[in-house]
Amino acid sequence: MAERSTAAVDVAKESGEPPLAATADEATDDGAKGQKRDADASETVREDDTADDAATRPVPNPEPPELHSGHKLARRYRLEECVTRLDGFSSWRAVDEKLRRAVGVDLLPADHPRARGVLSAARSAALLGDPRFVQVLDAVEENDLVYVVHEWLPDATELTALLAAGPLQPHDAYQMVSQVSQAMASAHREGLAHLRLTPDAVLRSESGQFRIRGLAVDAALRGVSTDRPKRTDTEAIGALLYAALTARWPYHEDAYGLVGLPKDLTVVAPDQVRAGVHRGLSEVALRALVNEGATPSRHESPCTTPEELAKAVAALPRIRPPEAQAPTFAHTAYRQPPARPVPPAVPRPAPVVVSPPPALPGRTGKVLKWGVAALLIAALGLGSWQVADALLNHGGNPAPAHSEKGSGGSPVVSHKPLRIVDAQEYAPYGNPEHLNEAKLTYDGNTGTYWRTHSFQDGPSITSVKPGVGIVYDLGSAQAVSSASVGLLFGGDHTTATLYAADSLSSSVLPTGLRKLGTGITTGKSVKLSVTHPVKTRYVVVWLTALPYAPADAYSQAGYKQAITEVAFTG
Repeated sequence: MAERSTAAVDVAKESGEPPLAATADEATDDGAKGQKRDADASETVREDDTADDAATRPVPNPEPPELHSGHKLARRYRLEECVTRLDGFSSWRAVDEKLRRAVGVDLLPADHPRARGVLSAARSAALLGDPRFVQVLDAVEENDLVYVVHEWLPDATELTALLAAGPLQPHDAYQMVSQVSQAMASAHREGLAHLRLTPDAVLRSESGQFRIRGLAVDAALRGVSTDRPKRTDTEAIGALLYAALTARWPYHEDAYGLVGLPKDLTVVAPDQVRAGVHRGLSEVALRALVNEGATPSRHESPCTTPEELAKAVAALPRIRPPEAQAPTFAHTAYRQPPARPVPPAVPRPAPVVVSPPPALPGRTGKVLKWGVAALLIAALGLGSWQVADALLNHGGNPAPAHSEKGSGGSPVVSHKPLRIVDAQEYAPYGNPEHLNEAKLTYDGNTGTYWRTHSFQDGPSITSVKPGVGIVYDLGSAQAVSSASVGLLFGGDHTTATLYAADSLSSSVLPTGLRKLGTGITTGKSVKLSVTHPVKTRYVVVWLTALPYAPADAYSQAGYKQAITEVAFTG
C-alpha cells in the first residue's frame, strides 16, 4: 500500500465528472468497471445489425494495450506494476534502467481520442519546471502508443492517507494550503491548470514539503475541461483545506475516505463542524469554497483565483508548529540530576599520638609545650592536604584540562571540527530548490554540490522569497563557534547567515530561529564566525543574496549559487 500511495497518477475516478464531485470508490485498479462499461455498450447493438456494422461502430475509449510487467518502452523504461487501468489508459510504476531510478508511466493507444491532448498537456507541464510539482520527464509517441513519464516519489504520502488518521495540525494545514495555493498561482500564470486537484493529487514528503502531481495531464487523461479553470482550482484547494481542518468532505457525497456533509446542510465554516479549528484557516477555507457572496462571519469577498487565495493565507498571523511534548514522569516534584560517580575514598592516615613530655618547670616548659603543639597542627594539616589532593586527582589520574562551562556559564570552545551526520534542505516558505542534493555539501568532494534555482532579480532574492538554505544535523548538541561554506560561484555578492534550528525538518521561519552570525563575500567561500558560541544540534546555513552567473548545463543565466562543502568547528 505504501508504494501504491505514491504512484504518479492517483486512483482514477470516472471520466468527465466534475473533479470535486467524484467519489473515491468509482475506480478499480484492475479496470473491472471499464471492462463492464464496454460489455454493456456491446449489448446495445440491435439484433438486426450486421457484423460489419457492429465492427465499424466507433469505440469511444479504446482498451489500453495488453502490456505486462517486464515490458520495456524505448528500450529504457521497464514496467513493474499497473496501478490504474481505466477509460482506455493505464498507469504504471516503472524503472528507468538508464538512470536506475523509479518512475511513473501513463500510457494509452495513439488512436485514443485524448492522446493528442495528453501529449500537449504533458509537454506544457514539463516546460514549467517548478519543483513544487511532480515533474514530467518525457512525453513520447511511438509504436502506436502515447506515454508520459514522470517522477516517482517513494518517500511521499498522499494527503488521502494523512486525512485517514484525522485532521491535520493547524500548522500542517497552513503549510499545505500555503504551498499548494502558491504553486497553483505560479502554474496559472503560465497558462496551466490542474482541474483534478483532489487529496490523491497532493503529496507530503518526509521533509514536510507538499508537492502536486498530475498538473494538466490528469485532466487530459480523463477528458476534464472547464471554462473557469482558476475558479475550479481555487475551489479545489478550499476543499482540501476544509478536509484538512475537519476530516470531512465539504460536499454531500462521501469521497476520498471522508464522510460528506449532511444532505440538508449547506457549506458551513469548518469551525462550526469541529471544535478547536483555527479561526483564520476556517475563514480562508470558506472564502475559497463560496462561489458568490461573502463569508457569513466577516463579510469578506470570496477568493476566486489561487493567487488571491495565496495572498489571503499569507495575511494570516503566523501559525507556529506544535512543540515537542516533554516526557512525563511518575513524580511531579523536581528531580535532582543523577550524581556523578564518587571515586573510592583514600584511607585517611591514622593520627600520630605523641606522648606529652613531662612538664618542665618555668618559662622553658611553656615554650616547649607550644612548640610541640605547633608541630602537631602542621602534621595534621599536611596529611589533610594530601588526602584532598588525592580525591581531586581521582585516585592519581590527572585533572581534566577544561571544564564544560567557561566563565559566565558559556560553552567552552575547543576549536575542533564538528562531524555532520545528516542534512536536509531548509524551505519553511515552500518551493524548495533541490531536495535530494543537500547531502552533497558534506561528502568531502568539492565537485559535488547543492544548487539553487536561477533568479531573475538579485543579488538580494528577497523579492522572490526570503532565502534558501540547508539545515545540518551535528548528531548531538555541540558548541558551534564558526562555519566555513564553500561556494561554486564568485561575484557580487553572496550573503550567508548561520542560525540554530530546532530540528532537521524545521519549518520555523528564520525570524523565529536564533541567529549565530552573518558573512558576505564576493569569492568562492565565506567564513561565518559565532560571537557568542551556543550549544545546538541543528544549524542552518541561509543564503539571502546570490551573485550573477552565466547559463550552464543545469540552469539558465541569473542570480544563483551552489554550496560545495560545509564545515563546522566548535
